[in-house]
Amino acid sequence: MPDTAILSLTKDYSLPDYIDAFGGDEELAFKKGLQALMNNADHESFDLGGRRVSITGPIDVQAAVPNLTSYAQRRVIRNGQLRAEGTTAWLPDVVTSRATYSAGNPWRLTNVDNIANIQKGSFVEGAGVGREIYVKDVNLGAGEVTLSQPLSDAVGTQDYTFTRFKYLLDFTGFDRLNVFEMEGIEFQCGEKASGLVLPALGTVNVVRNCVFNRPGHRGITSIGDGCQGMLIDHCQFISYEGGTLSQDRVSVAINTNANDVKIRNCRASQFRHFAVISGAHTIVSGNHFFQGDPSATGTRTAGIVICLRACNTQITGNYIDNSFIEWTNEREPEPDFSGGFGFAGLSITNNVMLCSDVGPWFSYIVVKPYGTGHYVNGLNVSGNTFRTVGTVTYRAERVDTSFADLDYTRMRSIHFAGNTYHNIQSGAHNPLTVRHSQNSHEQTWEIDTDGGLPFEGHALEVESLVTRSRPRNTSNVSAYHMPYTQTSQGGQNDKVHVIWPEDMLGDVTLTVRMDK
Repeated sequence: MPDTAILSLTKDYSLPDYIDAFGGDEELAFKKGLQALMNNADHESFDLGGRRVSITGPIDVQAAVPNLTSYAQRRVIRNGQLRAEGTTAWLPDVVTSRATYSAGNPWRLTNVDNIANIQKGSFVEGAGVGREIYVKDVNLGAGEVTLSQPLSDAVGTQDYTFTRFKYLLDFTGFDRLNVFEMEGIEFQCGEKASGLVLPALGTVNVVRNCVFNRPGHRGITSIGDGCQGMLIDHCQFISYEGGTLSQDRVSVAINTNANDVKIRNCRASQFRHFAVISGAHTIVSGNHFFQGDPSATGTRTAGIVICLRACNTQITGNYIDNSFIEWTNEREPEPDFSGGFGFAGLSITNNVMLCSDVGPWFSYIVVKPYGTGHYVNGLNVSGNTFRTVGTVTYRAERVDTSFADLDYTRMRSIHFAGNTYHNIQSGAHNPLTVRHSQNSHEQTWEIDTDGGLPFEGHALEVESLVTRSRPRNTSNVSAYHMPYTQTSQGGQNDKVHVIWPEDMLGDVTLTVRMDK
């Protein structure tokens, strides 16, 4: 049949019937079945009948449905396996081109050399390029490439590398795709193919009960806003890099760019990252992702990377195993703080967090500012269990100062409570209760928070102060003065001074905060 001709088996609409119709050619049968699905075959789903379909090269779904460039009706592919066969058809295409980037035009590369060879959906690498940046569109006439996200610090002209991974199902040919669903599909990538790549635009697409088995590079890729409101539920992502050290792995299970994504009840093993999230209002719940390696004092990589400061994101009820949550602003062309909420709106609650045989510097929650002047303005860390096995780590949370530190004088609305810490030297609390016993008569009592404030922050506020014993002056006479406090004392600004009108000794309990 011509590619444009549609075969609609409206009575017996399933892959086995299409395979019979096309003389056993599974790949062609699958493409023609998809074409019928999206051209009113009188069925809402294409049942693969539990069959395994051998795929010899990436399936360009839009090319298989050449009469459509956008689609917005619920359709489902379900119940089968797609298996990558052969080798050369799955090798990534790699192009190096010189281009110019400007902070005033943050979503585009301009004056791009060799632009005719750059493919839509290519992975972008270069100095100042954050993680999981893709080519959303290519404008040959203007010599411009539209990016999935702004770059972090790449102003000027330089060489970029564009790598086009090959996917079993490739939807990048569509201008828009809405409410399309994958259910019960195993993507057998065989260490060479990647799984699924979304179009540049789309809303509420669904991937449910699917398995991404040994993807060569990526499981699910968003090259733009095709992941708006996406639902990824009950999926399994199986890496082929289990025997590779964490820092040497290259595969990524999921990346997102748009808002309102839900990633729920999935399992992922030993990728470089489980999810790189660039949109806001994301919910990540009930997942188990683990990224350990055989190293005795291993380096670990982030399981979840949040690339947006004001993220309004919930991470709850996950099992975060030998990986961590990293919060960055790597999508900002001018990364120094110049306004806005700061690092705001992240809630990390009721997760199981475990690591084993790691270096003592490992932390489960890492904030990484890419520029100066940033602060945290809204962070809830509560009900989590932090446990280290085989060693003792310093802290559960820290700031990665590779580029800059936070401004600890501006911290706002940070809540650390109800967490449990095992084999962690300093468990953080905010507010922090500090008990102090003054055994010598002094007018100024120096009270140390001893690393107990989140991120080793400044002691900015004292919420309460109570005496636990009889305050006594140098004559051993009770003197019920009301002392006052001075905050942000000491070389690290993490001490509080309790000041009396005369030399005193006794016992007090303070509630101290590192935010305002």
